[in-house]
Amino acid sequence: MPRTDFDRDLRMLQDELLLQGSMVEKAIAKSVDALKSRNAEVAQEVIDEDDIIDLKRFEIEERCIDLIATQQPLAGDLRILITVLHVTGELERIGDYAEGIAKISLMMGTEPPLKPLIDIPLMAEKSRDMLRRSLDALVNRDVVASMVIMNQDDEIDDLYEQVFQELLTYMMADSDAVKRATHLLWVAHDLERIADRTTNIAERVVYLVTGKLVEAGASAD
Repeated sequence: MPRTDFDRDLRMLQDELLLQGSMVEKAIAKSVDALKSRNAEVAQEVIDEDDIIDLKRFEIEERCIDLIATQQPLAGDLRILITVLHVTGELERIGDYAEGIAKISLMMGTEPPLKPLIDIPLMAEKSRDMLRRSLDALVNRDVVASMVIMNQDDEIDDLYEQVFQELLTYMMADSDAVKRATHLLWVAHDLERIADRTTNIAERVVYLVTGKLVEAGASAD
């Protein structure tokens, strides 16, 4: 395959990855909106559309494996394909968490949440912002932006701990609140995991650019 064709295939893979990322970000937003509005129809849409996100992952993986097998890329080109393989998997798992939130919303039915939803939508907004910026960092090969995203995960962890402690207080005060509090704990946990997966994407950007695997809290030097 001529170099120009290979470069075109790499760009197409990146475009498909960004499309998958857009699908996932939309799924997060819709799942939390469904929770806030108690909208079963929107929640079901998120669940149904997760199959499309899964399919996109398989398409991207298949193309990556085909290019590795037929082109035997070296050095930077191989890192690009390995990074795409990892990132598409992370996006698929983030989509699963959004689907999980939608399923919890359906489990709750028309029953209002135990408490006003303030921290949980904030967690979702911050997680979506991290996801957007991690994919921008991938496109721009931006190590500095990736390191900022990796460190921002602590903010989501702090919000999760805040939600956990508040809901625990509700459960201790009223045994009848346990079920509704547990539902919201599941949602908060899914959002915390979304941020963790997004951090993994940022780590992969650092690997792509530097060839080093760096975990959150470490230095890329």
